[in-house]
Amino acid sequence: MTGGTGKTAMSADQVFGATEYFEMASASVGARFAIWVTTSPAYARDEQVAYPVLYVTDGNFSVGQTAPLAVMQGDLALPIAPYLQVTVGYAGDDAQDWTRVRNRDLVPPGEPVPPAMRSSLDMAVANGLMTQAEADAYLEDLANTRADAFLSFITDELHPEISRRYRVAPEGHGLFGYSYGGLFTLYALLTGCALFTAYGAGSPGIASLESTALKLAEKPLDLTGKRLHLTINGPEMTGELPIYRVIGRGFTLLVESLRSSESGLALTTAVLGETHVTGLQPSFLSFMRTCWSRPA
Repeated sequence: MTGGTGKTAMSADQVFGATEYFEMASASVGARFAIWVTTSPAYARDEQVAYPVLYVTDGNFSVGQTAPLAVMQGDLALPIAPYLQVTVGYAGDDAQDWTRVRNRDLVPPGEPVPPAMRSSLDMAVANGLMTQAEADAYLEDLANTRADAFLSFITDELHPEISRRYRVAPEGHGLFGYSYGGLFTLYALLTGCALFTAYGAGSPGIASLESTALKLAEKPLDLTGKRLHLTINGPEMTGELPIYRVIGRGFTLLVESLRSSESGLALTTAVLGETHVTGLQPSFLSFMRTCWSRPA
Protein backbone atom coordinates (compact mmCIF):
# COMPACT_ATOMS: atom_id res chain seq x y z
CA MET A 1 0.00 0.00 0.00
CA THR A 2 1.40 3.40 -0.97
CA GLY A 3 0.18 6.61 0.62
CA GLY A 4 0.64 10.27 -0.18
CA THR A 5 3.34 10.62 2.49
CA GLY A 6 5.82 8.59 0.45
CA LYS A 7 5.64 5.58 2.77
CA THR A 8 5.06 2.03 1.56
CA ALA A 9 3.68 -0.76 3.75
CA MET A 10 3.29 -4.50 3.31
CA SER A 11 3.03 -7.55 5.51
CA ALA A 12 6.09 -9.69 6.25
CA ASP A 13 4.41 -12.04 8.73
CA GLN A 14 5.34 -15.04 6.64
CA VAL A 15 9.04 -14.25 7.12
CA PHE A 16 9.57 -13.15 10.71
CA GLY A 17 6.33 -13.89 12.49
CA ALA A 18 4.84 -10.74 14.01
CA THR A 19 6.93 -8.43 11.84
CA GLU A 20 5.63 -5.78 9.46
CA TYR A 21 7.66 -3.97 6.81
CA PHE A 22 7.39 -0.51 5.33
CA GLU A 23 9.65 2.02 3.67
CA MET A 24 10.05 5.63 4.67
CA ALA A 25 11.72 8.56 2.97
CA SER A 26 13.77 10.83 5.24
CA ALA A 27 13.97 14.57 4.80
CA SER A 28 16.83 14.70 7.30
CA VAL A 29 19.05 12.27 5.39
CA GLY A 30 17.67 12.59 1.87
CA ALA A 31 17.34 8.81 1.52
CA ARG A 32 14.75 6.05 1.76
CA PHE A 33 14.93 3.50 4.56
CA ALA A 34 13.59 0.00 5.10
CA ILE A 35 11.74 -0.41 8.39
CA TRP A 36 10.88 -3.73 10.06
CA VAL A 37 8.58 -3.56 13.10
CA THR A 38 8.38 -6.66 15.28
CA THR A 39 5.67 -6.62 17.91
CA SER A 40 5.62 -8.37 21.25
CA PRO A 41 3.96 -11.82 21.31
CA ALA A 42 1.39 -10.25 23.65
CA TYR A 43 0.76 -7.17 21.50
CA ALA A 44 -2.40 -8.43 19.75
CA ARG A 45 -4.18 -9.62 22.90
CA ASP A 46 -3.18 -6.80 25.27
CA GLU A 47 -4.89 -3.98 23.40
CA GLN A 48 -4.57 -1.46 26.23
CA VAL A 49 -0.82 -1.90 26.76
CA ALA A 50 1.72 0.51 25.29
CA TYR A 51 5.26 -0.71 24.64
CA PRO A 52 8.74 0.82 24.75
CA VAL A 53 10.52 0.73 21.42
CA LEU A 54 13.92 -0.83 20.82
CA TYR A 55 15.61 0.57 17.71
CA VAL A 56 18.20 -1.63 15.99
CA THR A 57 20.49 -0.44 13.19
CA ASP A 58 21.96 -2.31 10.18
CA GLY A 59 18.62 -3.94 9.43
CA ASN A 60 19.73 -5.66 6.21
CA PHE A 61 22.12 -7.74 8.33
CA SER A 62 20.60 -7.60 11.80
CA VAL A 63 16.87 -8.16 11.32
CA GLY A 64 17.21 -11.89 10.69
CA GLN A 65 19.40 -12.29 13.78
CA THR A 66 17.42 -10.14 16.20
CA ALA A 67 13.75 -9.90 15.19
CA PRO A 68 13.02 -13.62 15.73
CA LEU A 69 14.32 -13.24 19.28
CA ALA A 70 11.10 -11.43 20.17
CA VAL A 71 10.06 -14.89 21.41
CA MET A 72 12.30 -14.19 24.43
CA GLN A 73 9.43 -12.15 25.83
CA GLY A 74 7.49 -15.39 26.33
CA ASP A 75 10.37 -17.34 27.87
CA LEU A 76 9.54 -17.88 31.53
CA ALA A 77 13.18 -18.71 32.25
CA LEU A 78 14.42 -15.40 30.81
CA PRO A 79 12.95 -12.24 32.39
CA ILE A 80 12.82 -10.01 29.30
CA ALA A 81 10.31 -7.15 29.44
CA PRO A 82 7.90 -6.63 26.51
CA TYR A 83 9.01 -4.32 23.71
CA LEU A 84 8.45 -3.32 20.11
CA GLN A 85 11.52 -3.75 17.92
CA VAL A 86 12.08 -1.32 15.06
CA THR A 87 14.94 -2.43 12.83
CA VAL A 88 16.23 0.18 10.39
CA GLY A 89 17.95 -0.74 7.13
CA TYR A 90 18.16 0.22 3.48
CA ALA A 91 15.76 -0.10 0.56
CA GLY A 92 16.10 -0.03 -3.22
CA ASP A 93 19.59 0.29 -4.66
CA ASP A 94 20.99 1.09 -1.22
CA ALA A 95 19.95 -2.37 -0.02
CA GLN A 96 22.39 -3.92 -2.49
CA ASP A 97 25.22 -1.74 -1.17
CA TRP A 98 24.27 -1.39 2.47
CA THR A 99 27.74 -2.25 3.82
CA ARG A 100 29.04 0.95 2.26
CA VAL A 101 25.98 3.22 2.55
CA ARG A 102 25.78 2.61 6.30
CA ASN A 103 29.03 4.55 6.73
CA ARG A 104 27.16 7.74 5.85
CA ASP A 105 24.55 7.23 8.57
CA LEU A 106 26.31 5.50 11.45
CA VAL A 107 29.64 7.33 11.64
CA PRO A 108 29.81 10.73 13.42
CA PRO A 109 30.67 13.79 11.33
CA GLY A 110 34.43 14.31 11.09
CA GLU A 111 35.32 10.85 12.43
CA PRO A 112 38.99 10.15 11.54
CA VAL A 113 39.78 7.35 9.09
CA PRO A 114 42.80 5.55 10.58
CA PRO A 115 45.61 3.86 8.62
CA ALA A 116 44.40 0.50 9.95
CA MET A 117 41.12 0.98 8.07
CA ARG A 118 42.93 1.67 4.82
CA SER A 119 45.20 -1.35 5.27
CA SER A 120 42.17 -3.55 6.01
CA LEU A 121 40.55 -2.44 2.76
CA ASP A 122 43.78 -3.13 0.89
CA MET A 123 43.80 -6.62 2.41
CA ALA A 124 40.18 -7.16 1.33
CA VAL A 125 41.05 -6.18 -2.23
CA ALA A 126 44.12 -8.43 -2.24
CA ASN A 127 41.99 -11.38 -1.08
CA GLY A 128 39.27 -10.77 -3.65
CA LEU A 129 36.66 -9.77 -1.07
CA MET A 130 36.04 -6.43 -2.78
CA THR A 131 37.21 -4.55 -5.86
CA GLN A 132 39.46 -1.54 -5.77
CA ALA A 133 36.52 0.58 -6.92
CA GLU A 134 34.44 -0.70 -4.00
CA ALA A 135 37.27 0.04 -1.56
CA ASP A 136 37.61 3.56 -2.94
CA ALA A 137 33.85 4.13 -2.64
CA TYR A 138 33.94 2.85 0.95
CA LEU A 139 36.60 5.41 1.85
CA GLU A 140 34.71 8.14 0.00
CA ASP A 141 31.63 7.55 2.15
CA LEU A 142 33.78 7.70 5.28
CA ALA A 143 34.87 11.18 4.23
CA ASN A 144 31.28 12.49 4.37
CA THR A 145 29.60 10.94 7.40
CA ARG A 146 26.30 12.19 8.84
CA ALA A 147 25.31 10.33 11.98
CA ASP A 148 23.72 13.57 13.18
CA ALA A 149 21.25 13.53 10.27
CA PHE A 150 20.47 9.84 10.76
CA LEU A 151 19.84 10.38 14.47
CA SER A 152 17.44 13.21 13.57
CA PHE A 153 15.65 10.84 11.21
CA ILE A 154 15.09 8.31 14.01
CA THR A 155 14.05 10.80 16.69
CA ASP A 156 12.12 13.41 14.67
CA GLU A 157 10.69 11.43 11.75
CA LEU A 158 10.64 7.70 12.40
CA HIS A 159 9.67 7.64 16.08
CA PRO A 160 6.60 9.85 15.54
CA GLU A 161 5.56 7.57 12.68
CA ILE A 162 6.01 4.45 14.82
CA SER A 163 3.98 6.14 17.58
CA ARG A 164 1.21 6.85 15.07
CA ARG A 165 1.07 3.26 13.82
CA TYR A 166 1.59 1.34 17.08
CA ARG A 167 0.86 1.57 20.79
CA VAL A 168 4.07 3.18 22.03
CA ALA A 169 4.96 3.96 25.64
CA PRO A 170 5.99 7.54 26.44
CA GLU A 171 9.41 6.51 27.74
CA GLY A 172 11.84 3.64 28.31
CA HIS A 173 13.03 3.29 24.71
CA GLY A 174 16.31 1.72 23.65
CA LEU A 175 18.92 1.75 20.91
CA PHE A 176 21.19 -1.14 19.90
CA GLY A 177 23.95 -1.12 17.31
CA TYR A 178 26.91 -3.26 16.40
CA SER A 179 30.29 -2.23 14.93
CA TYR A 180 29.68 1.17 13.32
CA GLY A 181 26.14 0.76 14.64
CA GLY A 182 27.71 0.58 18.10
CA LEU A 183 29.62 3.77 17.37
CA PHE A 184 26.32 5.38 16.39
CA THR A 185 24.78 4.23 19.68
CA LEU A 186 27.61 5.90 21.58
CA TYR A 187 27.20 9.07 19.51
CA ALA A 188 23.49 9.20 20.38
CA LEU A 189 24.19 8.68 24.10
CA LEU A 190 27.12 11.06 24.40
CA THR A 191 25.45 13.89 22.47
CA GLY A 192 22.55 13.87 24.90
CA CYS A 193 19.78 12.20 22.89
CA ALA A 194 16.66 12.39 25.04
CA LEU A 195 14.66 9.62 23.35
CA PHE A 196 16.51 6.56 24.67
CA THR A 197 17.05 5.19 28.15
CA ALA A 198 18.91 1.93 27.38
CA TYR A 199 21.84 1.82 24.97
CA GLY A 200 23.61 -1.27 23.64
CA ALA A 201 26.89 -0.96 21.74
CA GLY A 202 28.52 -4.14 20.46
CA SER A 203 32.16 -3.94 19.34
CA PRO A 204 31.68 -0.22 18.69
CA GLY A 205 33.69 0.98 15.71
CA ILE A 206 36.12 3.20 17.60
CA ALA A 207 38.68 2.65 14.87
CA SER A 208 40.76 5.70 15.78
CA LEU A 209 42.17 6.80 19.09
CA GLU A 210 41.02 10.28 18.04
CA SER A 211 37.44 9.06 17.69
CA THR A 212 34.54 11.39 18.31
CA ALA A 213 33.21 8.94 20.90
CA LEU A 214 36.39 9.15 22.96
CA LYS A 215 36.41 12.94 22.80
CA LEU A 216 32.75 13.19 23.82
CA ALA A 217 33.31 10.78 26.71
CA GLU A 218 35.97 13.09 28.15
CA LYS A 219 33.53 15.99 28.48
CA PRO A 220 31.40 16.63 31.57
CA LEU A 221 28.15 14.75 31.03
CA ASP A 222 24.92 14.23 32.92
CA LEU A 223 23.73 10.74 31.97
CA THR A 224 21.66 10.11 35.07
CA GLY A 225 18.97 7.54 34.35
CA LYS A 226 20.77 6.19 31.27
CA ARG A 227 22.10 2.63 30.91
CA LEU A 228 24.88 1.53 28.56
CA HIS A 229 25.90 -2.06 27.91
CA LEU A 230 29.16 -2.48 26.01
CA THR A 231 30.46 -5.72 24.53
CA ILE A 232 33.69 -6.59 22.76
CA ASN A 233 34.99 -9.88 21.38
CA GLY A 234 38.20 -11.31 22.80
CA PRO A 235 39.42 -12.55 19.38
CA GLU A 236 39.07 -8.99 18.06
CA MET A 237 41.36 -7.62 20.74
CA THR A 238 44.10 -10.21 20.27
CA GLY A 239 43.66 -11.37 16.68
CA GLU A 240 45.71 -10.81 13.54
CA LEU A 241 43.73 -7.92 12.02
CA PRO A 242 45.07 -4.52 13.11
CA ILE A 243 41.74 -2.72 12.65
CA TYR A 244 40.07 -4.87 15.30
CA ARG A 245 42.96 -4.49 17.72
CA VAL A 246 42.56 -0.72 17.36
CA ILE A 247 38.86 -1.11 18.11
CA GLY A 248 39.80 -3.14 21.18
CA ARG A 249 42.10 -0.37 22.41
CA GLY A 250 39.39 2.20 21.76
CA PHE A 251 36.97 0.07 23.73
CA THR A 252 39.20 -0.06 26.81
CA LEU A 253 39.91 3.68 26.63
CA LEU A 254 36.18 4.38 26.44
CA VAL A 255 35.45 2.16 29.43
CA GLU A 256 38.21 3.83 31.43
CA SER A 257 36.87 7.28 30.59
CA LEU A 258 33.27 6.40 31.43
CA ARG A 259 34.24 4.60 34.65
CA SER A 260 36.25 7.64 35.75
CA SER A 261 33.47 10.13 35.04
CA GLU A 262 30.76 11.28 37.43
CA SER A 263 28.06 11.31 34.76
CA GLY A 264 25.57 9.08 36.58
CA LEU A 265 25.65 6.54 33.75
CA ALA A 266 24.87 2.91 34.64
CA LEU A 267 27.60 1.08 32.72
CA THR A 268 27.96 -2.67 32.22
CA THR A 269 30.40 -4.55 29.99
CA ALA A 270 31.00 -8.05 28.66
CA VAL A 271 33.81 -9.73 26.73
CA LEU A 272 32.45 -12.33 24.30
CA GLY A 273 34.21 -15.11 22.42
CA GLU A 274 33.05 -14.30 18.88
CA THR A 275 34.68 -12.74 15.84
CA HIS A 276 33.62 -9.34 14.59
CA VAL A 277 31.41 -10.98 11.95
CA THR A 278 29.73 -13.52 14.24
CA GLY A 279 29.32 -11.28 17.27
CA LEU A 280 26.14 -9.36 16.49
CA GLN A 281 23.54 -11.77 17.86
CA PRO A 282 25.50 -12.70 21.02
CA SER A 283 26.03 -8.99 21.67
CA PHE A 284 22.32 -8.31 21.23
CA LEU A 285 21.43 -11.12 23.63
CA SER A 286 23.95 -9.83 26.18
CA PHE A 287 22.40 -6.36 25.97
CA MET A 288 18.85 -7.64 26.34
CA ARG A 289 19.65 -9.85 29.32
CA THR A 290 21.45 -7.00 31.05
CA CYS A 291 19.33 -3.96 30.21
CA TRP A 292 15.85 -5.18 29.34
CA SER A 293 14.79 -7.08 32.41
CA ARG A 294 11.14 -7.67 33.23
CA PRO A 295 10.01 -5.76 36.34
CA ALA A 296 9.81 -7.97 39.42
